[in-house]
Amino acid sequence: MPSPELTPGSRGYIIPIGGAEDKVSAKAILKRFAHLCGGTDAVIAVVPTASVDPETPDRYRRVFAEVGVRNVKVLDVQRREDATAATTALLDATGVFLTGGAQLRLSTLLGGTDVARLLRRMNALGVHVAGTSAGAAFLSEHMIAFGKEGGSPLAGQATLVPGLGLTNRVIVDQHFRQRDRMGRLLSSLAYNPFAIGLGLDEDTAAFIGPDNKLEVVGSGAITVVDAGGLEHSSMATVDEGKPVEMIGVRLHVLVEGSRFDLHARRAFPAPEPRPHG
Repeated sequence: MPSPELTPGSRGYIIPIGGAEDKVSAKAILKRFAHLCGGTDAVIAVVPTASVDPETPDRYRRVFAEVGVRNVKVLDVQRREDATAATTALLDATGVFLTGGAQLRLSTLLGGTDVARLLRRMNALGVHVAGTSAGAAFLSEHMIAFGKEGGSPLAGQATLVPGLGLTNRVIVDQHFRQRDRMGRLLSSLAYNPFAIGLGLDEDTAAFIGPDNKLEVVGSGAITVVDAGGLEHSSMATVDEGKPVEMIGVRLHVLVEGSRFDLHARRAFPAPEPRPHG
């Protein structure tokens, strides 16, 4: 469960990113994250645990320096025994960024450790936490570990495991349109429709504020799948690999500037552009 806020509205932003965020030109998502964390005064801790690429830490050091962040730390956790010592790198961070890679590396190496407990507590106290690709999937309480691609939900299509637990309101799937993942997000919600599904396109982020309202930032879209009003699901009765019947699902496709209230389960369009002339 998420750590309790000390005062209402004190929680930091939770920012899942669909992967392949722009690191070269506009860098809109990373600039917005850096600004939230304090701009030139920000202290950002990068957690590259999901990745086995040795160049990942330096890549994010460089890109955060390019958006004006002068103080970037790397939390080097490649074994569970590293997690306790690594907490010192988090203590003065104003933002934490979890890189992409394999989300099961995050859950198996960080789950239940001092790092995971400290990240939940820091977010409750106001520190902003972002994750891209695998890092995005790991942020919520329920994480899609793996699953088959395709547009229709199938029984057994997605395997869920415990994630970091910053929020229990969403289930995140990344690289959404690029990898045809509607079916596995729907099947994840068919197990228990309490959470809201967020299908994040690449270079697209959900900036979830302490008021549980999210704003879309980036060049793609977020597909919001709301099964809160589900009238019928056949998940409990169909055979493995067979299509799952779901009646009463609501779907929204949101683009940059659009908002969604996770508490009220209500979508709001992006502001209309002002006419020229």
